[in-house]
Amino acid sequence: MEKISKAVIERLPRYYRYLDELRSKGVSRVSSKELSAMMHVTASQIRQDLNNFGGFGQQGYGYKVEYLYDEIGKILGLDKKYRMVIVGAGNLGRAIANYGNFKNRGIEVISLFDQNKEIIGMETAGGKIRDISELFDFIKENKVEIVALTLPKEPAKKIAKQLKEHGVKAFWNFAHTDLGLGDGVLVENVHLSESLMKLTYKISKSQNKES
Repeated sequence: MEKISKAVIERLPRYYRYLDELRSKGVSRVSSKELSAMMHVTASQIRQDLNNFGGFGQQGYGYKVEYLYDEIGKILGLDKKYRMVIVGAGNLGRAIANYGNFKNRGIEVISLFDQNKEIIGMETAGGKIRDISELFDFIKENKVEIVALTLPKEPAKKIAKQLKEHGVKAFWNFAHTDLGLGDGVLVENVHLSESLMKLTYKISKSQNKES
C-alpha cells in the first residue's frame, strides 16, 4: 500500500463518527453522495479516501454502514485495547478522564497523576489521582500504552523525556509545546488555543466582508 496522506488520515475519525451516528439511527446503507451532504466533503473525495484502503463500496449500491464502520475502526486501530494514564489532574485532565466515550473506542483511562497534595487520592471516572512519584512504577506494572500530558510547557517536556526512557512510545500532548521525542515515539500534539485562533480568524474574515 502506498503511503497515505496526512489529510486522508485526519478525515478517517470523522468518517467513523458519522458512520456511528448512522448506525445508531438504524441506517444500513449509505452512498458517497449522502455522506457528502452530512460531512461537507465531496462525494469524489470520499471515494478517493476510501479507495486508499480498498474502496469498501459498490457502484450503484453504496456502502454497508456497519461493515464500513468496522473496517475504518480496524484501520484506526480501534479493534485493539489501549491503556492510558493522564499526567496533570487539573481541570483539563479530569475533564478528559470523565469523558465516557473513550471505552467505546477501546481506550481505558486507568489513573491520573499530579503533585498537588490536595487532590491526590480523589476518585475520577478514569481512576484514582495518584502522586506523581508513583508514575514510573505504575507505567511499568500496568503496561500503559498511551500517556496524556495536561501540564505546563516545561514540566511536560521534562516528564515526556523521562517517560520515553521508561519505554512509553505514545503521547497525547496538550501542553503548549510541540514535543519532539525522536524516532520510534508517537506524539499527537493538541493545541486548544490554535484551534480557537482558527475560529477567531474566520470571525474576523466574516466581519471584514460585512463591513
